[in-house]
This record gives sequence, C-alpha cells and structure tokens, in this order.
Amino acid sequence: MESRACIWMIDDDPLHLKIYGWIIESAGYHTLPVEVQLGGIDLPEKPPDLVLLDYHLGGLTMAADIAKLIQERLPGVPVLVLSDAYMLPDDIAPLVQGFVRKGDPARLIDRLHAALTPVP
Repeated sequence: MESRACIWMIDDDPLHLKIYGWIIESAGYHTLPVEVQLGGIDLPEKPPDLVLLDYHLGGLTMAADIAKLIQERLPGVPVLVLSDAYMLPDDIAPLVQGFVRKGDPARLIDRLHAALTPVP
C-alpha cells in the first residue's frame, strides 16, 4: 500500500496502542498513539486522516466526549471505534463513522482502507 495516511490511535492501554500500532503500521499507515490518562487526553498537533478510538477508557474520560471533541476540532475527520463490545454503543453511534471489534486485524485494516478511500 502506498498510503501513509496518519491515524491517531486513542486508547488507555499502552499494550493495545503498541499491538494495534504494529498491525496498522504493517499495513502501510502512519500511526500516532494517544494514551488516555486518568486526567484526560492531550491530542497531537499533527492532524490525522482518521481517528481510531477505543470505547472502554479508564478514569473519567468517556469515548463519546472524545468523539465530540474531535468533531469540533477536526470536522470531517472520520472516527472509527475499536472495541471489544459486540456492537457500537448507542451513546457514541451518532458521533462516529464506524465500528470494528478488537481481535480481527484483517477486518480492521479493511475498515481503515474503506474509510480512507475517497468515494468516486
């Protein structure tokens, strides 16, 4: 793949950031890991082409709040939820463009590619 699209990966688990970062980088994308801390989140300066957001975050930070923040600061940037949930939770559904279950790397890459490919 020729693309070097930048993907922010937002998660509270450093191991998940490392594992999924490796999977996504292996597919030819550039990743910026964003670790959610107990006190919140610091978004990178470099704008992403897509945001991959974990749903279950520790502390008081809610994934829906992060999705709203991204919509406000980066309108038009697609957000995909990556979660171990069986389906996209209702509170975040209107704020994101898709959902991928953890544990299926091939489907994850397919969803990233589809979300980043312009529709003719």
